[in-house]
Amino acid sequence: MAAGHSPAFLALVNEAKKRIKQVVASQVPEILKRNAKAKLIDIREESEFAAGHVKGAEWIGKGVLERDIEAKHPDRAEPLYLYCGGSFRSALSAENLQKMGYTNVHSVDGGWRQLKDLLPTE
Repeated sequence: MAAGHSPAFLALVNEAKKRIKQVVASQVPEILKRNAKAKLIDIREESEFAAGHVKGAEWIGKGVLERDIEAKHPDRAEPLYLYCGGSFRSALSAENLQKMGYTNVHSVDGGWRQLKDLLPTE
């Protein structure tokens, strides 16, 4: 069991990962450099974001993502890159956004744990 997560949770995440697009954290700096329209969204808890996040990342917590995403990002083709601590919550969130019609959403595999060493942080 990864990081003490329950088998049912891990099964849910693994199923979601089969249906979503993922990028590894090491690809994100180049993606952001190449595509000015790409948005990096931190979906961790607000307290996690406040403790440190990628500079320029937008916070929309997993608990309110589906409720708030359309107002903040109405273009369902906009490239969105979601990250959490590792990639479990971002995978589940990416799957939900796909269900909402978002076509260019990605989960960042490695999440904050790796991004903090690859990009400037705040």
